[in-house]
Amino acid sequence: MNVTKLECALCGKHHEARTLQNLCSDCGKPLLVRYDLESASRTLKPSTLIDRESNLWRYREVLPVEDWANIVSFGEGWTPLLSADRLAAKLPIRLDLYIKDEGQNPTQSFKARGMTAAISMAKEFGVKKVAVPSAGNAAGAMAAYAARAGMEAHIFMPADTPKANIIECEQTGANVTLIDGLITDCGKIVAERKDAEGWFDVSTLKEPYRVEGKKTMGYELAEQLNWELPDVIFYPTGGGTGLIGMWKAFDEMEQMGWIGSKRPKMVSVQSSTCAPIVRAFENGDRFADEFENAATVASGLRVPKAIGDFLILDAIRASGGTAVAVDDAELVAAVGEIGAAEGIFTAPEGAACLPALRKLIESGFIEGGETVVFFNTGAGVKYLEAF
Repeated sequence: MNVTKLECALCGKHHEARTLQNLCSDCGKPLLVRYDLESASRTLKPSTLIDRESNLWRYREVLPVEDWANIVSFGEGWTPLLSADRLAAKLPIRLDLYIKDEGQNPTQSFKARGMTAAISMAKEFGVKKVAVPSAGNAAGAMAAYAARAGMEAHIFMPADTPKANIIECEQTGANVTLIDGLITDCGKIVAERKDAEGWFDVSTLKEPYRVEGKKTMGYELAEQLNWELPDVIFYPTGGGTGLIGMWKAFDEMEQMGWIGSKRPKMVSVQSSTCAPIVRAFENGDRFADEFENAATVASGLRVPKAIGDFLILDAIRASGGTAVAVDDAELVAAVGEIGAAEGIFTAPEGAACLPALRKLIESGFIEGGETVVFFNTGAGVKYLEAF
């Protein structure tokens, strides 16, 4: 077991690793899992990965589960990194463009990564009931993994969540409650009821383990590019756990001697009608105010207030990156453009990376010859109402 402690991402307070916890007891901010990386690296090396299973648990020494019998898995992770040469040829400058297609995960989104870690840890700690607020794909993933673990799943979703997500949760045994409001309203209900109901809250970054599953996108990306990180990563940002997780992964890999200190420029992509990170970045703020009247067809981007806002903004700035907002019409049109060029039916969130890239080429932020990676966070088939 390589976990040494849980550490508050803001105030740095240390918390006991083998106790079920949500947020920092002092400041109420997210807790991050810390590892003995020297110990982990004795068995986890680039050379030892060659013969391991083709899922995210190949990196098990830097994941939090102690007893591997508690791992709840559908074989998530190790998604393809696809070259997008035909799409790149339509751009005004030459780029090496790739799409990391998270839509090929179980439950058809990157949320499977976080939920395999969170539900596995809940199982390890003897949890019987879990709850989550969700704009869609996190709920579907949580319902599936909870069912596989034999847990009760309680899900709160905005009433206008894509129908595919609602049906998915119902058909995998979850208790689904639709709320006339946003994901933040759903989160308040979970927070108010969790103690009385005996639920473990697996909300984004309100527990330490989903980010651990998401960070494996960073490990995979490095491995798939032969331990050379790209120049730029475009990441569609709602709660931002994936971006935070990858930034953590890069730091861990450097400490283990797998990569150097060079980092990709991290680009946070949001909808112009829900862009709290973009607004905070442009204003020079470390924390993002809640975005009023948030609305977008890219339901995963409709997060008006992210609890990990400072971690997202810190990573963007430390990387020399930026934050970009695109209109809903642009991101929906980009789904068809990517699909026609590359055959990938992306989620609207993932497609938002294309108009964001065009904006940054036009501004001169992106230069010719760079290696650029888009993250497609889910499968377009779950968003039929958007089209």
